[in-house]
Amino acid sequence: MTSKLNCHILDDYQQVSMNIANWDSLLPHLNITVHPEHHPEDTLIEQLKDAHIVVVMRERTPFTARLIQHLPHLKLLVTSGMRNASIDLAAARAQGVTICGTRSTSHAPAELTWALLLGLARNIHTENHNLTHNGPWQSTLGTGLHGKTLGLLGLGKIGSQVAHIGQAFGMHTIAWSQNLTPEKARSLGVECMPDKSALLQKADFVSIHLVLSERTRHLLQARDLKQMKPTACLINTSRASIIEPEGLLKALKENWIAGAGLDVFEEEPLPREHPLRTLPNVLATPHLGYVTRENYQIYFQEAVEDIHAYLNGKPIRLLE
Repeated sequence: MTSKLNCHILDDYQQVSMNIANWDSLLPHLNITVHPEHHPEDTLIEQLKDAHIVVVMRERTPFTARLIQHLPHLKLLVTSGMRNASIDLAAARAQGVTICGTRSTSHAPAELTWALLLGLARNIHTENHNLTHNGPWQSTLGTGLHGKTLGLLGLGKIGSQVAHIGQAFGMHTIAWSQNLTPEKARSLGVECMPDKSALLQKADFVSIHLVLSERTRHLLQARDLKQMKPTACLINTSRASIIEPEGLLKALKENWIAGAGLDVFEEEPLPREHPLRTLPNVLATPHLGYVTRENYQIYFQEAVEDIHAYLNGKPIRLLE
């Protein structure tokens, strides 16, 4: 290729993409623009009008049919991970866009799940705030995990890791999903619950580890959250839309449950005025589940590989 292609890297919040991977070999072929801030679709249409290649981080920026149709030069779309529900794959393919992904590890979201769960159980946010702001010394009573019941909605790659750690804490682990069999649960030392309601009623901590689909969208509604113990906590490091948002807010405001640890939200970044930012029984993080140095090294190094392979006419890691 005689002229350089325009490559845009979106939503690089930490501004690490160019340093965490070696892009030098691509510089003779690409003009690279890094976008450290999240932009709405209309802004992106203007900013990406010259783009041939776009690198996206997970599902931070939806690639809708409308956006794709306004990018006439787009030829390659690279996403971190091998699944991205926010890309309209049919619209991209119809426009002749190649879509490639990267590997991803499941350790990071499992670890963050436990950071949120432990933070809720021991009131870490409140106690840390009191200590650093000269507040009361020991103002809360924590909840011990040993002997408690950990309920997992989903027992796949991430859920099974969370179960293993729960067992190390001496917790009784139970699980349910539409596809979970007693045999699979038993092989992991987990009790398979007959239905969702049974799990919600029994668990002291409920943690979600399901893929978002039409079957799981709004799987937990107000009536489901009402079945949980008033002392129970809900953790979601999966996808926000698995929980009906109005039901979640009602459960938290009316103290149906003790608290929620949330890493995912219907709209990201979360609007400044959103009530989840201020509710006292919410421990929230800004979608950090996959945000580790190790994952980013995989994402961006393999993004470089994907672009090289495309330029050589042999694209790799194609999304199905």
